[in-house]
Parts: sequence; structure tokens; C-alpha cells
Amino acid sequence: MASHRKSRPTGTRVAGIRTPALATAALTSVALLSQTANATPSDDRPTLEEVEKKVDDLYRQAGSATEKYNAAKEKTTKQRKKVDTLLDDVAQRTQKLNDAREELGSFASAQYRTGASVPETATLLLADSPQDYFDQNQLMNRLTGRQKTAVDDYVTQQSETMKKRREATESLETLTDSQKDLKTAKSTVQKKLATARELLSELTAEEKARLAAIEKKKQQEAARKAAELAKQQAAQEEAERERREEAARQQESGSGSSGTSDGTGSSDSSGSSGTSTGTKAEKAIAFARAQIGKPYVWGATGPGSYDCSGLTQAAWKAAGVTLPRVTYDQVNAGTTVSVSQAQPGDLVFFYDDISHVGLYIGDGMMIHAPKPGAYVREESIFYDGESSIYSVVRPA
Repeated sequence: MASHRKSRPTGTRVAGIRTPALATAALTSVALLSQTANATPSDDRPTLEEVEKKVDDLYRQAGSATEKYNAAKEKTTKQRKKVDTLLDDVAQRTQKLNDAREELGSFASAQYRTGASVPETATLLLADSPQDYFDQNQLMNRLTGRQKTAVDDYVTQQSETMKKRREATESLETLTDSQKDLKTAKSTVQKKLATARELLSELTAEEKARLAAIEKKKQQEAARKAAELAKQQAAQEEAERERREEAARQQESGSGSSGTSDGTGSSDSSGSSGTSTGTKAEKAIAFARAQIGKPYVWGATGPGSYDCSGLTQAAWKAAGVTLPRVTYDQVNAGTTVSVSQAQPGDLVFFYDDISHVGLYIGDGMMIHAPKPGAYVREESIFYDGESSIYSVVRPA
């Protein structure tokens, strides 16, 4: 038996592995298995930056859906009022139609008692379109002036009542569509927010801490940009003040006493207008500042909670200025100015879909209702980067 055994190959043994080739293969396999074991959990799990971006996107989408919800809700409210008005009108016209029919009935009864024109009158009352019979000269000649007026009134009331009934039916259909849009928008908001909350709930304590650090860094950068804007606006104001003073000096040196008086009057008029606008803006800002700390709730218009456009609408309402309900309409409710020309009280709109708005308070800062889970607060208009600013609008 021993003669059939092969001799043991020569070579150096490494930790129980019989050949260098086998050793290399084994070590490579171990390394690969180790890498795979370490990589598997992270391959299926998004990075913290990806989670942050996804959550931000979801909140923005929820904000956009909220404005669509607000628009649908406003449309539904208006449509419901229109339907109620039309139904009341139809009811009143139906009553008038019944009164006209009763009056014609009294004429028919009188004709029946006298034995005159019974067939024609009976046919008239039972016809779907009495006018076809009124056009016959024989019947028209038998009607007195009062009877003719009653007939005309009946035809008019019948036509107008049918028209209003059609309008009411169409308005009810539109109301149904608006209610469907409202339900869809509400569902969209709820789904976006639920997804965002789920993503955040899956973060570990360490990841939440890192996310908070990233957010703090963004806030610091936003504050730096706000300070830059404040410095730029202060320089512009100083330059404008110097320009006015120089213009006033030139006017005084080149004009007589009469001219000086006229110039002063013009300046007072302009100043009065500016003061009026400034006073309204101050009232709007004072109102908004008093809401700081109240929760953001989508679709809310106060007084206990607000969404973004609900806050700006309420703030300017306190100043005596009526703004539309939603951001898409508020953006057209004033004069558009550049960011560098923004003044306290202006509305600052964000994102290409105009889904967010805040109230500018000066020095690159605003008061706004940010997003679900947050509270009304004072914040830099660069809170989401300069590129997120869509436009600045001056309501008054």
C-alpha cells in the first residue's frame, strides 16, 4: 500500500495552508467576503445626504400640493355659494311660474264657464311649448290685454326657470369636480408628509446628529448671505439719501423762495405716500411677528396655526390690504422688484412652482411658516439657497 502513495511535495507551509497558491486564493476569498459583509447593509441604505435631499424634496412637494389644496378649497367654497344662490333663484322662479300658471288657469275656468275656446285653452295649459299656440291669430284675437300679459309672463318665467335650472345643474357638476380636486390634493399632501416622516424615523441617533449639523451649516451660510444683502441695502439707502440731499441743495441754490416752497410741497406729498405704504408694511410685520411660535399646519389661515400663504394673507389683512389665498395668485398681487430692492413688508416667493412665500422684514430676513413640524419663525431669505428665490413682490 505504501508503494502507491505519492510523495509529499516540498515547499513552505503557511499557517496550515499547504501551498502558496491555495493560501492566496483563501486570503482573497476571505477579503472579498469581508468586503461583501461590510458593504451589504450600506448598499441598500441611502446616504444621509440622499435622505436629507429626499426629505426636503418631499416637504417642497407637500408645500406645492398644499397650495393646490388651498386653491381647490377656495374654488369649492365659491362654487358652493354660487350653487346655493342659483338653487334659491330657481325656487323663486318656480314659484313665479306656478303663480303665472294659476292665473292662466283662472282664465281657462272662466272660458269654460262661458263655453268659449275650451279646447284651445286646455291645450295651452297642457302644452310643453305654449308659444306654439299663442302664435295662432285665432287664439290671440280671443285674449284680452290682461290675458295676453299673463300668457307672456308665463312664457318668460318658464324660459328663465329652465335656463336657471340648467345653470344650477352645470354648477353642481363643477362643484363635484372641485370636491374631487380637493380630495386628491389632500391625499397627496398626506402621502408626501407620511413618506418624509418615515424616512426621518429610520435615522439612527448618530445620523440625526449629523443631519442637525448639516442643517446648522446651511443656516450659517444663509445668515452670511443675509448679512451681505443687509450691507448692500444699507449702502444703497445711504447713496440714495446723499443723492436726495444733494438734489435739495442744488434746488435751494438755484430756485427762488416760491420755487423752494413748491419743491417742499412736492416732497411732502411724496413723503406722505411713502409713510402710508410704510405704515401698512409695519402693521403687516407686527402681525406676523406676533404669530412667531405658532405651528405650521397645511391649509390653515389662523389664528392658532398657519401655512405659508395663510400667514402672509393674514398679515396684510391686518394692515387693511386684501391678498388672494394662494401663492400662485399672491405673486401677481403687487409690483415685482429685485431682491436687492426688497423692502420690509414685501413678499418673497420661492421655487419654480411658487410653492412657498415669506414676509420680508429687512436685513435679508423674513418671517414665514416653513413646513410641517416647524413653527412660524424669523429666518434668512436664503434659508434654502439663493437659487430657490423666485421673486419679490410689493403688495402696497
